[in-house]
Amino acid sequence: MDSSGLGALVQLVKKAQTEEGSLQVVANARVLQTVKLVRLEKFLSVCDTIDQALENTKN
Repeated sequence: MDSSGLGALVQLVKKAQTEEGSLQVVANARVLQTVKLVRLEKFLSVCDTIDQALENTKN
């Protein structure tokens, strides 16, 4: 994951929010580390599994 990938995720989250939706990102530990490094963990909803992401959409 590089800066362009993170930028794309940020754009998708903003678009989802304008449509009153959400974006759940299922990622491995390396991607999560990158997200935390640039302090986006509170903005991006990063999940370990698809099941966890689906559960988050129900809340």
